[in-house]
Amino acid sequence: METSLIWFGNNLRIQDNEALNKAAKADRLVAVYFFDPRQFQVNSFGFRKMERFRAKFLLESVLQLQKNLEKINITLLVYHEKPEAKIPELVQRFNVNNIYLQHEWTSEENQVIQNVENRIHQTVTFHKTMDQFLFHPEDIPFDSYAQIPQIFTVFRKKCEKHVQVRPCYDKPRVFPSDNRMESQPHLPSLEDLGFSHFEADHRSAFPFMGGENNALKRLQHYFWDTKKLAYYKKTRNGLVGTDYSSKFSPWLANGSISARTIYWEVKRFENEIKKNQDTYWLIFELIWRDYFKYVSLRHGNQIFKIDGILKKDYKWHTNEAVKHDWINGKTDDDFVNANMIELKNTGWMSNRGRQNVASYWSKHLQQDWRIGASYFEAMLIDYDVHSNWGNWMYNSGVGNDPRNRTFNTERQAERYDPNKKFQSLWLQPTLF
Repeated sequence: METSLIWFGNNLRIQDNEALNKAAKADRLVAVYFFDPRQFQVNSFGFRKMERFRAKFLLESVLQLQKNLEKINITLLVYHEKPEAKIPELVQRFNVNNIYLQHEWTSEENQVIQNVENRIHQTVTFHKTMDQFLFHPEDIPFDSYAQIPQIFTVFRKKCEKHVQVRPCYDKPRVFPSDNRMESQPHLPSLEDLGFSHFEADHRSAFPFMGGENNALKRLQHYFWDTKKLAYYKKTRNGLVGTDYSSKFSPWLANGSISARTIYWEVKRFENEIKKNQDTYWLIFELIWRDYFKYVSLRHGNQIFKIDGILKKDYKWHTNEAVKHDWINGKTDDDFVNANMIELKNTGWMSNRGRQNVASYWSKHLQQDWRIGASYFEAMLIDYDVHSNWGNWMYNSGVGNDPRNRTFNTERQAERYDPNKKFQSLWLQPTLF
């Protein structure tokens, strides 16, 4: 009897999941997810790798995955342990032949996979899927990652011309009931992960819960119930409310929904409702997301280094008082302050806000851009290693921006918050 193990990571879904689809062809399937203690430790910049907002969203996502798997008779085992400490034991206990997982290549994530591989007997085969892309690595029109262009527009145009987005994978079959295990493992609590219970801030532009069902519900709402997709490009630089942008990024980041699912739903919308610049622009943003993944594939650990992928030698500063004021919204710039207070209170910030506060931190305050990137890593619900570090390099003059722009935050505030609705929301004392 063939037994496969699927090791879930940032692919917390049952729809369009290549690893799950292939693993489910075995006679028996064991599923596992790890809340790795290393994810909640303090890093060299003084921040936890994951703060409470993303931790809560992750718990919600894994719980929903567990329930969805249970419906097809797969029990999701959940551990608050290091994977390399537990997977060898599971392999032995269930006589596992194959392990399926989504491939990760950034250093810390890859090291965990290496640690597991080093402890597993050679008779077990690892199958790693490249499932987080819109344009699959096997399909892109470049012979090697070394040929990935340094400029996004070049990458986008070549891929749009030469690459067909692959179809979505089918849901896995329903297993016989004896594939289920007797008891449903309990997830750790927020407290177990080192956080106190908290209530969501009612001002948040992202009041949504984690999980595949909630991602698909958001898709239904944004595309079909309100048809806001038809206005996406016009509203995407908004700052207040839930519907100025799609808000898919947190679900995309932990794989509760795939880029392919969103792409093909956009195509259906274009066929059935409307095709315009706005509908295209959501695909355009998915391509940006892909691009930063390819940038990290090309440049490896250089994306985490102070000189970035351009290897620029700027004079960076590190000042604790400056950092404290930036984090707590006490700088000389009200627009920056409002965005930073929003992030501190909700784990969310708009795309427009992110570009402004990053530019202000690195170009105006001239502080080590990696400190800002590390703070975002801790705080953002939608943290994605590639997009976060890629965007921070881009905005700090050491990445893929050929123009090396600096944002004029006062002019940006006048343009995107002319009535100071956003600044008033976050800068005025609020009674709860």
